[in-house]
Amino acid sequence: MNRRSTLLAAFALTAAAALTLSACGSDENSAAKNSDKVAGADTDGEKSASPSPSASEANGRPKITFPSGAKSVFEYEKTGNTAKDAALADSTLSVNSVDEAILQGSTDTKALGFYNTDKALSAYITYVRKYIDDGETWVGKTRYFNYKVTLSGAKKAYVTYCSDESRSYIKNKQTKKVDRSPATANAYVLYNTSLTLMTDGIWRTTDVVSNRGSETCQP
Repeated sequence: MNRRSTLLAAFALTAAAALTLSACGSDENSAAKNSDKVAGADTDGEKSASPSPSASEANGRPKITFPSGAKSVFEYEKTGNTAKDAALADSTLSVNSVDEAILQGSTDTKALGFYNTDKALSAYITYVRKYIDDGETWVGKTRYFNYKVTLSGAKKAYVTYCSDESRSYIKNKQTKKVDRSPATANAYVLYNTSLTLMTDGIWRTTDVVSNRGSETCQP
């Protein structure tokens, strides 16, 4: 069974976010699709790996940790635009914060409320609680790809991306049983997120819409 068994609540984003939908399925990041690292292409063409979830963060950022057996990988290329690249990086930390909350079985983790706020935080709390109430967690690897970031002024960004959950699975905490049923189209999800640059320099996710089974994200 695909690990994200419940859709995130869908909230209405602005028209600017909707314009990025068609770009999510483009081939501009196709070279990075088979990588287990963030394809951070600097201006000299060299690639660098994304910080691991357990890496310490600066400027008061909370540490995010994953247990062994669970992994998220992010595939995107740096744009060369400082604001866009910062929004992309904080977007991945928002994702990691949600997964950390699921893996820890708690909605009170520091990172969840640090990288998410407003409607997004409310939706993610509801989402994490579904796992907790069902006595479930997840194992395996989830891949995030086909990133597109758009800026609206100096303090607003819209990030769209796809997820591939075909290699991540629901695990029952009590029985330790892992549901490795074959993946279906529902293993592929399209996300549209809205981020706001706060006074402390963090791009926090404020709104989110997901579309499970999106044809845009399917191979």
